[in-house]
Amino acid sequence: MLHFSKWKSFTIWGIALLGVFCALPNLIPEKSLSSYPQFVQNLRLNLGLDLRGGSHLLLQMDKNVLLEKQLKILRGSVRSVLRGKRDGTGNDSAIRYKNLSVRQDRVEFRPSEPAELDKAFQRVKTLVEPLPATSFGTSSGNNLTVEKEDDGRIVVRMTDAAITQRVGTTIDSAIEVVRRRVDALGTTEPSIQRQGEDRILLQVPGYDNPEKLKTVVKQAAVLSFHLVVRPATAKEAEDGLVEPGTTILPSLDQYSSHYVIDDEPLLTGADLANAQRGQSPSTNRPVVTFRLNTRGAVRFGDVTTNNVGRPFAIVLDGKVISAPTINEPITGGSGEISGNFTVSSADDLALLLRSGSLEAPLTILEERTVDASLGADSIAAGKLAAMIGLVGVIIFILVAYGRFGIYANIALVINIAMIIGALSLLQATLTLPGIAGIVLTMGMAVDANVLIFERIREELRAGKTAISAIESGYSRALSTILDANITTFLAAIILFWLGSGPVSGFAVTLSIGVFTSVFTAFVLTRWLIAWWLRSKRSSKVEMPI
Repeated sequence: MLHFSKWKSFTIWGIALLGVFCALPNLIPEKSLSSYPQFVQNLRLNLGLDLRGGSHLLLQMDKNVLLEKQLKILRGSVRSVLRGKRDGTGNDSAIRYKNLSVRQDRVEFRPSEPAELDKAFQRVKTLVEPLPATSFGTSSGNNLTVEKEDDGRIVVRMTDAAITQRVGTTIDSAIEVVRRRVDALGTTEPSIQRQGEDRILLQVPGYDNPEKLKTVVKQAAVLSFHLVVRPATAKEAEDGLVEPGTTILPSLDQYSSHYVIDDEPLLTGADLANAQRGQSPSTNRPVVTFRLNTRGAVRFGDVTTNNVGRPFAIVLDGKVISAPTINEPITGGSGEISGNFTVSSADDLALLLRSGSLEAPLTILEERTVDASLGADSIAAGKLAAMIGLVGVIIFILVAYGRFGIYANIALVINIAMIIGALSLLQATLTLPGIAGIVLTMGMAVDANVLIFERIREELRAGKTAISAIESGYSRALSTILDANITTFLAAIILFWLGSGPVSGFAVTLSIGVFTSVFTAFVLTRWLIAWWLRSKRSSKVEMPI
């Protein structure tokens, strides 16, 4: 057990030196880091919000807005089936109706002919579909309920399960949209996590412009293109009396305060392939240029060909940015959005359009900005705590086990370096709980050495030779060490799986520490002791009793 072949020795020290090498870039001062190769610059720890400072936002999605949008979509589906487009009986005749509207949490209407109540009811029921099965394989019910009221109305509602599922998928997509927006700001390692049913926790270490972060994250950036029916006045907008199938929206251009536009969009933000800030050749003012995907380009070409001479509105978040006139067919699949843009606002709008829109607005429930100096104080306190613990452990193990303690201390220092190197290589984020995990790992590594050395001491007391006692000590302590570390590793997995934020950071550090501790305490110290025995060629071992 104390014999190591050359390839085993090479592997052991190769792993140890790799860990130390990956940890060394963290000792390079920040101001001189740029003079080193890129791969060296990448081998640095990402510090969390509590160590580096930055912005912390707790966002909540407006479920009422989402439900209202879904009910409007449902109203369109009901209108479609009543017109015969989804009649599965083979009878495509339309059913006349009246008062089709969205009321609070439902869509309701009344057939124009009471005799067609049952027919309308059966046709609308074709919209009812089973929801996808849950992760456990069980059915989660249907998406809608359809009911006939005594007064001749038909009421359609989304089920609670359908609402919950829709909120969940919307939050998941919102997380991805927020992530793309924050990444485009040039930040590193933002933490974006779902909290509860409808909340998102956003932490951006090192970002010192919280106002811009809030603006970029909150804006829905819902873009659509509509044909303009006519300009409108503020009085008409206040009265809300417009033609059926149209909507009146406020305008940001200088030509009209409001526009009446078609409800049906010609294109949406989903048809965009890219958006960038540009410059208008005629005014030299910033504009946002966009390029459509293939489907959007074909659709836009058809619409502009058939509507030459008509204005179309570019609508962003319920406001008309501009309403240019279609002078000729636009078949190239590209265009520009002009307005009262600055260079910064044009960049921000292009970023939002590239990253996608939010299906429902996000509001800020909690906002915190951690100052960088506070993070520096936390790092200094963490370093001090780690150094005190390290020095105390080194002194104890040295006094208790003599020469064996020297090897254990060498392994302990390499263990810490390997943890930092692994975190740097994986580009994990180090937080204060992560530092606590490193300190805990130091204790675990020493604990393994104590088990081994105490077993060796017992074997020496029993009169065994040095080699026999050392071999017996390592072999008999192995099962205990593995049991303890496997249990700790399983606990760390559960913490990472169920926890979030600081808890996950602690679990990552602890998991890495389990592997490095077993390697250094059991493998590396054994190699060092075997090397010493071979060089001394002695059959006696002295250990403080």
